[in-house]
Amino acid sequence: MSTLFTKIIDGDLPGRFIWKDDDVVAFLTIAPLTPGHTLVVPREEISAWTDAPPALMARLMEVATAIGNVQQEAFDAERAGLVIAGFEVDHLHLHVFPATSMADFDFTRVDENPEPSSMDEAAAKLRRGLRDAGHDAHVPE
Repeated sequence: MSTLFTKIIDGDLPGRFIWKDDDVVAFLTIAPLTPGHTLVVPREEISAWTDAPPALMARLMEVATAIGNVQQEAFDAERAGLVIAGFEVDHLHLHVFPATSMADFDFTRVDENPEPSSMDEAAAKLRRGLRDAGHDAHVPE
């Protein structure tokens, strides 16, 4: 059975994509820690990060780094946070989000009901920043 993320990747469920390539996609989470919180996900259904081939983990980190750099600029954040949790969906994913303190890493503080317009704005900022950083080929319209 397909995971929730596979259904988003396949277009069966909506997603605010900011990155797509042959191996990896990235889309905004529906419950952000901070505006711009993005999930970096392999297309392949892999349950745990420890089961992923090293080359795929390297690619996930490469994409996460590109997104994190743009998040810092686009959201005026001191750093980009990175968390690999993996309990909420049984499909490997990296949480990448603008962070200004350790409080931004507290998953009990997620926004369970973000405004759709603010989510659309965050996705547009990230797409624009990724294009400006030279990643046009991987940024969906």
